[in-house]
Amino acid sequence: MSKSIVSMVSFEDPYTSLKKLIEECDGFAGLNPEDKILIKPNIVSWDFELPFPPFGVITTTTVIHALVRLLKENGFNHLTIGEGGLPKAHSQDPSVYQTIGYEDLAKQYGLELVDFNQGRFGQVDFGNFTLSIAQSVLDADKIINVPVLKTHNQAKVSLGIKNMKGVLSRKSKMFCHGLGEFDLLETFPRIIEKLPVALTIIDGVYTLEKGPGHTGKAFRKNLLIASRDPLACDLVGAEVLGYKGEEVPYLQDYAKRNRRSLSLDDLKIKGERLEEHRQFVDYDWEWTKENTGPIGFEKRGITGLAIRKYDNSLCTGCSVLFNPMLILMMSSFNGQPFPNIELVSGKSQSASEGFAKTILFGKCACDLNKDNPHIQQAIAVKGCPPDLKDFEELLRAEGIKVNYEEYVNYRQHIFDRYRPEDGFELNHWQVKEGTEEVNE
Repeated sequence: MSKSIVSMVSFEDPYTSLKKLIEECDGFAGLNPEDKILIKPNIVSWDFELPFPPFGVITTTTVIHALVRLLKENGFNHLTIGEGGLPKAHSQDPSVYQTIGYEDLAKQYGLELVDFNQGRFGQVDFGNFTLSIAQSVLDADKIINVPVLKTHNQAKVSLGIKNMKGVLSRKSKMFCHGLGEFDLLETFPRIIEKLPVALTIIDGVYTLEKGPGHTGKAFRKNLLIASRDPLACDLVGAEVLGYKGEEVPYLQDYAKRNRRSLSLDDLKIKGERLEEHRQFVDYDWEWTKENTGPIGFEKRGITGLAIRKYDNSLCTGCSVLFNPMLILMMSSFNGQPFPNIELVSGKSQSASEGFAKTILFGKCACDLNKDNPHIQQAIAVKGCPPDLKDFEELLRAEGIKVNYEEYVNYRQHIFDRYRPEDGFELNHWQVKEGTEEVNE
């Protein structure tokens, strides 16, 4: 049996680097000129109200641009770019595609843009569960998957297999954060098995510690990874991030179910030497041993408050708001202990005994704990996901004076730490003027 080829190329000029990457793994070999080809980037969300650093979070437009140009030059003309970002997690706007240059690409190259959230969905049977997948994905003959090289605080790494969760309806995305056999790590790896992913290109221009959102810390990496074999590509991506395949539960599960090896010895890696790029990138936020909150809270002397660490049942909508919630809670600390408060979230966390107040963060926590006899006073932060302004008002009504401006300042701080002189270039999410137009 021949070995799957994975190519690795240093990112320099986007077009030249990507062309070499694809040639090394014969990436277009599985495509037919008449194929309807869907390009699936990673666009988790965008924020039009507060500073948003996309580094290591969102697929760079410069890589997507080079890919589209190469496809057109090779005679592939039926191209669509599609994604299903998070609705309501932050202020959303139909112009997100315009903001990151996709509308310019559509005009220049005659391709179609699709927002999965705005279209129809088809039901796909996975045996013990069913998921709704965007019809435009099901209609594609081939899919080119373009994730980011980043870590994930629930899944350890978020690469090609994880990126396909974005093709689901909102309800199905929430279902994938279930319990037991429907745990996140048991559900999302199944999605790619039903889809015609012909090529995976991992965008490692930047990489992200403690991802997958912008509250993690990004680094300039300058690496592209590609393979026609999704598992092979993810195994190499995980190794670059410092994780062996057997250390990533969902890769282990995928390999077992598909009777595949996790050994890099069974792959043929071409181009860059993996050893020169492997560097551990932490995925997890450290909590106290007593599970009362982040280590940072303990270091600040915060007491009288127990914020239980998120688990896999916390949906992406709530997880995006989890860090802002922490910042708001921290902003209310005035040196005195909190009034014996517990905060629970997700589908599995039940309120504990002995707390004067219990904050139920999000609809799932509210539903699970509505009849919990341990709760003396509930502060129900409803919503799917909750609204930060509502959260602020509810806490203020209980005498907990959070300061939203501190969260705004925190967001500005995150944005300001990425300086152009350190290699962080926002123009990687733009289509440069003067690029050669390709006609059919």
